[in-house]
Amino acid sequence: MPSPLGSDVGFEEFARSAQTRLYRTAYLLCGDAETARDLTQTTLAKLFQHWRRAGAAEHPHAYAKTVLTRTFLAERRRRLRDLLAFTRTGGLVPARNTEQPDLRVTLLAALAELPPRARAMVVLRYWEDLSVETVASLMRCSEATVKSQCSRSLARLRDRLGEAHLYTADPHLHPYAIGS
Repeated sequence: MPSPLGSDVGFEEFARSAQTRLYRTAYLLCGDAETARDLTQTTLAKLFQHWRRAGAAEHPHAYAKTVLTRTFLAERRRRLRDLLAFTRTGGLVPARNTEQPDLRVTLLAALAELPPRARAMVVLRYWEDLSVETVASLMRCSEATVKSQCSRSLARLRDRLGEAHLYTADPHLHPYAIGS
């Protein structure tokens, strides 16, 4: 049985090596640098709490990505409940500013318009390049659900980004290449 010090050292090494990768995925999921940092830190804190189990996992990076994704979805559900409660009590919902001149920002805005679960599937499937089977396992759903959600989400992104090529400096870049 490893000593507590060895366990802490193992976690610190893992956290240093995984932090950038987790942050990148978190940023793609939430589209906001500050929220992505918070999500990354929350994920690392949860991993630290359960490091004995996470460190013993066959693929600790996959374990961490699962924790990150589930934490993101749980937080989005909580925010949605809070927002719905706020709007029912007469609160105002701020309008989104989606007019972005840069393709990257436009893509992030388009991703932000997807429901959290669909966004997570698209990011995991196409950005993280995970298989349909892996995404289904991470999201606790069927492979058919991943395929249909990704297909619908990509169609929404293509519709949303239909004019995005107007903002690119390179005329060879085309938004319909997404997910192809």
